Amino acid sequence: MAVSNNITACVTLMALICAVPVIASGIWFASAQGEECARLARWPVAILGGLILLAALAGFVGAYWNRRRLLAFYLFAMGLLIVLLIALLAFAFAVTRGSGAYPVLGRAYDEYRLDGFSMWLRGYVSDDPGRWEGIKSCLAVSDTCKKLARQASFVTADQFYQSSLTPLQSGCCKPPSVCGFGYVSPTVWTNPARPAADPDCGRWSNDPAQLCYECESCRAGLLATLRRQWHKANIALVVATVSLVFLYLVGCSAYKNAHAAAIYRRYKW
Repeated sequence: MAVSNNITACVTLMALICAVPVIASGIWFASAQGEECARLARWPVAILGGLILLAALAGFVGAYWNRRRLLAFYLFAMGLLIVLLIALLAFAFAVTRGSGAYPVLGRAYDEYRLDGFSMWLRGYVSDDPGRWEGIKSCLAVSDTCKKLARQASFVTADQFYQSSLTPLQSGCCKPPSVCGFGYVSPTVWTNPARPAADPDCGRWSNDPAQLCYECESCRAGLLATLRRQWHKANIALVVATVSLVFLYLVGCSAYKNAHAAAIYRRYKW
């Protein structure tokens, strides 16, 4: 092989490696969301990573066996996929800007408001009542609140207030603090002192099948969980994207040099 082809083969091999964390992020993101009963963008990242893997494989074969059409396909496809990956990252950062969290005096955990999230995320849990019915039913049979109710460490209210709750536990398994409910156990509370302080005050039920699953705070807790997962996945995606852009530029330069060398050999005589 020519030197430029060797460089291109190495570049496409590294691009193959860079596709792995993209696929892994997508698979982790999809499987992690399963516990929260959400189906928000489960597979796009994994599918995009798979397409990057196929494009890089085509580029490696083209560079190793000097198949210029495969190399041209690799450069075109990889450029398009990198643009899509950057667009996906930009979209993810844009729709996950707000955390929806707010501190509560005397509580170690945060609580969550739906209006603290982007309109797109709010629409995900509010625009389609059928979707939330499915999520709510799934949450009711999951271990999200059952696990909290089984914890024997919460003997007093102060012990519970100083505990660390997940966004879903904070939003779905207990009433909002502003209502002034009296603590009995993590999922059992007495009548509120301020029933009109928040619309969610009237939605709380001590029934384990209902709790606060109809509350706005529960929807907000779900979005906070999805937001955290997106941010974790984005770390690997940003690193992979920067690496792919660098490798793509090196590959373009190597391909250009190889093409120029082929023209020179053809006409030097």
